[in-house]
Formats: sequence, C-alpha cells, structure tokens
Amino acid sequence: MRKLTPIALLCALSAPSVASAECGEVSITEMSWTSASVVTSVAKFLMEQGYGCDVTVVPSDTVPAVTSVAENGEPDIVTELWLNSAGEAYLKLEEQGKIERVAEVFAPGGVEGWWIPTYLAEAHPELKTIEGVMANPELVGGRFNNCPSGWGCRVVSDNLIRALDLEASGLEVFNHGSGETLTTSMASAVESNEPWLGYYWGPTVPLGKYDMTKVKIGEYKPEVHTKNQSPDAENPGVSDFPAATILTAVTTDFSDREPDVAEMLGNMTFKTSTMSGLLAWKDENDASAEETAVYFLSNNSDEWSSWLNDSARKNLANMLGE
Repeated sequence: MRKLTPIALLCALSAPSVASAECGEVSITEMSWTSASVVTSVAKFLMEQGYGCDVTVVPSDTVPAVTSVAENGEPDIVTELWLNSAGEAYLKLEEQGKIERVAEVFAPGGVEGWWIPTYLAEAHPELKTIEGVMANPELVGGRFNNCPSGWGCRVVSDNLIRALDLEASGLEVFNHGSGETLTTSMASAVESNEPWLGYYWGPTVPLGKYDMTKVKIGEYKPEVHTKNQSPDAENPGVSDFPAATILTAVTTDFSDREPDVAEMLGNMTFKTSTMSGLLAWKDENDASAEETAVYFLSNNSDEWSSWLNDSARKNLANMLGE
C-alpha cells in the first residue's frame, strides 16, 4: 500500500480519526516551548489515527500542569515534564498514586543551565564560572536573563539568585514575560556578537543554532537542588542544574482507562539528536509544529512504528507502506 504524502498527512492531523472508536476522550498538555508542541502533535496524530481517540490539546506549562492534575485530575497526559523543574509537588502526586511516569520522552535527556556565548568564554575564560561572572558583570552586559513566570526553571533560578546574592554583584535580573522574548534576547545578542548571560535549555533551536557555553554554577547537589525547586525556599543553596530527566506522565485513572494508549506513550521516546534536527528543520523552513510532526512522521516510520501495538499499526498501514 502507498505511503501518505506530506500534504495528505497534514490533512489527517486535523481530520477525524479513521481508526475504530476504541478510545474515548483524551486530554494532553502542549507546553509553551517548541519541542513540546512537536511532541504533542506527534502523539495527538498517533492517538487519533492509530487508536481512535478524541484528543483535546491543553496549552500549559510545568507548574500549572502539575497543579491541575493535583486539583482536578486533568489533563490525562503531561508530556515534556522536566522532572528537576517540577518540584516536590509532582513527586507527591506519584506518592499519592494520582500520576505515573511512563517514559523518558528524550534519550539521553535534556540540558539546562545558565549560558554565555562561546566567543565570550574564549575571550574571557574567567566567565566560565559564576564567580568569574559576578566579579566581571560588565563583561556579560550587566544583565541576567531569567525565565518567564510559571516555568519551573524560574523557581530554581530565583532561588539561585538569592543564594548567590547575584544582584549585589551589579547584575540586573531581567524577568522575561515569555519564552519568545528570552529566545530573542539570546539570538539578538549572539547575531550581533554582543555579551549575553541567561537561562536556557535543550534540545532547542538556539542551543543547536548558536555556540553557547554553560556557566559552571557549582557542583550538583541533589538535596540543595530539590530544595531550590520549591518557590521561595527557606535558605536556598547553590547547586548546578543536573542532566534533566524529561518525562511523559499520565494520570493513573487514564492508565487504567486506556492501557493500550498508555503503553504507546511509554514507548514514545525521541533521540535528543533527532529532536534537535527536527527543531532546526522547523526553524529553517518556518514550519508549524504540525508541519514538523508531518516531517517526522513522513521520514521516520521505522522509528515510530515500533511504538504502536498491532491494531494501531494496522490502522496506520498506509503511512507505513504496508
């Protein structure tokens, strides 16, 4: 059987399910950063066309998503959940049996921290440590570009700012209103060969597109970092960000209700390098998240077909060339 063309596949992404109606209503987060939108678009297509689900996408961020599950038991699926930014609230939900992790959505995981352009690190090697940055605030432009409100990294960075007494060194903390302005600030600085210091994470287009150096904040101390994940932590300490485990988690109610879909989500892991390549393609082609999902689905059926059970694989036989 023929494979679907990218145009036909894009139409299918927004069309009613062609699969038998074995699955009911499903809600899934779409976090506010680019890779999460791509992951959600891929998952939505596979759930609808492979398993017959009626999928609702819920725009969200880390802290609001965890809060919603705690208070309302929804959404059913939280994907691209950065565990080391989700705080104790998420772990408490696991302990209470309300939510369960089913997969690490990226392998080997994600990176996050405070960064400067590599050309700045090469010109001033002392800036590779936070002590060097604080001793020379003018060399990084006198500003730290912080995460937007509502992001887990904002909580951690705010606690680190207090623990380091960052502002006393002469660095202004600029709290960005959105991920877009944070990204733009990095891009504008690097493309103009100017100084920049701020939080960022990967896989993302900027860390794939620009040569950045991670500033060493200090050793990673698990207990300190855990404390720093709670808003306004008492006596926050200094700890670097660890390598990030990035999860897909589902409510236990959903897992019991739709075990086949939960199993598929448990198999849905992207190589970090694959996602970086997708994000670069998206940026170069000014594509939407849905178009990027189409690109992945059209060119990587050998990868995602292994995520499906036999019934879903049969429903998607046209795409798989079977």
